Amino acid sequence: ELERPEYRANPANRCYFCKDELYSHLTAHARSRGFAHVVDGNNADDRGDYRPGRQAAREHGVLSPLDQADLTKDDIRELSRRAGMSTWDEPASACLSSRIPYGSEVTDGKLRQIEQAEDAVRALGFRIFRVRHHDGTARLEVARSEMARVLEPEINQRLVAALKALGYQYVSLDLQGYRLGSLNEALRLRPVS
Repeated sequence: ELERPEYRANPANRCYFCKDELYSHLTAHARSRGFAHVVDGNNADDRGDYRPGRQAAREHGVLSPLDQADLTKDDIRELSRRAGMSTWDEPASACLSSRIPYGSEVTDGKLRQIEQAEDAVRALGFRIFRVRHHDGTARLEVARSEMARVLEPEINQRLVAALKALGYQYVSLDLQGYRLGSLNEALRLRPVS
C-alpha cells in the first residue's frame, strides 16, 4: 500500500486504498488455492464507525461472518475465553497509519516511529493506548483507568525519555483518554472530500 500514492497522501478514505490493495492480493491468492471467499473480522460493533475499507471489501466480495452473525466485540471475547484462547482479552489493534492525521503523508519512517513508540509504552506496562503522530509531537491516549500511571514521576520520566529518543520533540497526554478513531473527530469539523 505504501507504493500507492493515494494511500500515502492519507485522505479521509485512506483505508479504502489499503484494503483495495490487500483484497486484490488475497482474493487472487484464495482463488488460486481453491477457496471461494475471503473473510474479515468485522463485527456488529464496527457498523457505526467510519470505515471506508468496507467499500473495498464489498467490491472484492469479502465476507464478514462475525458481523453477519450479529456478534459484538464483547461476544467474540466471551466466546474466545470459553474456547480457551489466550488472546481472548487482547485490546483492539488498528493499523499504524490510523495514528497519523488525515492529510499528513503516510511514510515508512513514520510508521516505524509509531510502532517503536507504542512498543516503548507497552514495555512500561500500559495496555490500552495509542500514540498519535503529529510530526514532532507524540500525543498519547491512554485508557482512563491507566492515566494516573502516566503521571507517576518515574513512569513519566521513562516514557518521555523513550519517546524523545525516537525523535519526538514533544510528548503530550490527551486528557480525553483513549478512544477508538479519535482522528475521525476531525472529519466532523470539516467536510470530507
